[in-house]
Amino acid sequence: MFSELKFPKEIAKDIALQEKRKRKRRKLTQAELSERAGISLASLKRFEQTGEISFVSLIKIADILGEKEAFGKLFTSKEYQSIQEVIDERNQ
Repeated sequence: MFSELKFPKEIAKDIALQEKRKRKRRKLTQAELSERAGISLASLKRFEQTGEISFVSLIKIADILGEKEAFGKLFTSKEYQSIQEVIDERNQ
């Protein structure tokens, strides 16, 4: 989804843009989303402009926009030590 060549701030801005597009598709104003998510309007505006927001606030926004499940997938990819581990897992 995100290029490995992007810097963290670029990724944050990309996520903010995706959030903004989804908010607009749902016809929610910034004020409505911030109220429903329980975060300040200033925080939401800053996020949409800069990509900066607290992690907890981002999860609250994601919850309102139906994207909270994505956070459960962070840091869950399995690291294999050998090809045999991959073969054994596929044979289960």
